[in-house]
Amino acid sequence: MTKWEYQVAPIPLHNEALMLNNFGEDGWELVTIQTNAQGGLVAFLKRPKA
Repeated sequence: MTKWEYQVAPIPLHNEALMLNNFGEDGWELVTIQTNAQGGLVAFLKRPKA
């Protein structure tokens, strides 16, 4: 059975693609993006645990 680790990260509104691509390079898979109470973006990511 695969074990996962998770990360919750704020995403700057001027660098969305760059930030997400950097996470992808590190093995993170985007699960969802939500808007926080202040209108900013928050990414929820996962990757298999080492």
